[in-house]
Amino acid sequence: MTVADAAQAGRIVVTDADGVRDILFDRPAKKNAFTAALYGDLADAIAGASGDLDIGAVLLRGAGGVFTAGNDIGDFLRSPPTAPDAPVRRFLEALALCDKPLVAAVSGMAVGVGTTMLLHCDMVYAAPDAVFRTPFVDLGLVPEAASSLLLPALVGPARASRMLLLGEAIDAATALDWGLVGAVVPADALEATARAAATALARKPRRAVVETKRLLRHGREAVLDTMEREFVVFAERLRSPEARAAFDAFLKR
Repeated sequence: MTVADAAQAGRIVVTDADGVRDILFDRPAKKNAFTAALYGDLADAIAGASGDLDIGAVLLRGAGGVFTAGNDIGDFLRSPPTAPDAPVRRFLEALALCDKPLVAAVSGMAVGVGTTMLLHCDMVYAAPDAVFRTPFVDLGLVPEAASSLLLPALVGPARASRMLLLGEAIDAATALDWGLVGAVVPADALEATARAAATALARKPRRAVVETKRLLRHGREAVLDTMEREFVVFAERLRSPEARAAFDAFLKR
């Protein structure tokens, strides 16, 4: 997909340069909310980076001063991710299995999968206005992306419960304090800072970087097993009266 085609489709823009695959979420009018089609494109772009010897790092960012509002609810309800080959499932597996470093630049809202996907990133930079929220329970659902395993391991069980059970939003300073992000940088320097980190990674000995990431992420089997368990319960919850009522209330707001 060319940059022009992706921008016109309002999905993602993928650009390869200096050993970095730059993936831009490009639906600013919808706060970069993810559709099934966008998930499929993301899965292909990230999985493709793993098998591309010319790519040394992947940069993830959102257009229009927003990372992502999470799922596009209308599209989500029209194409619920219940099948084993659902695009969102392919995307999450691509994240978990990506052998190249993943660098994220987060500004504005990072809702739902916009937060949980960061648990698979190797470096996360945030602007001061970044806000992280995981309102799965509020929608009658359960966490995904192995966040029920990875988030407590990263921030501790009590803090994870505040995010995953209460749906409590945290700001950039709190995310830094909890270890969800690695640095908070001025908004006008966010993209350049994240890109510089991705470029630096891409310039390092490629195989050494890949093997170091493999050693750091040695629990992939547990991550994939957790994703599978979450997926089963998530699909069950999608069919529940609680979830239907929650989505109806959301759409009527």
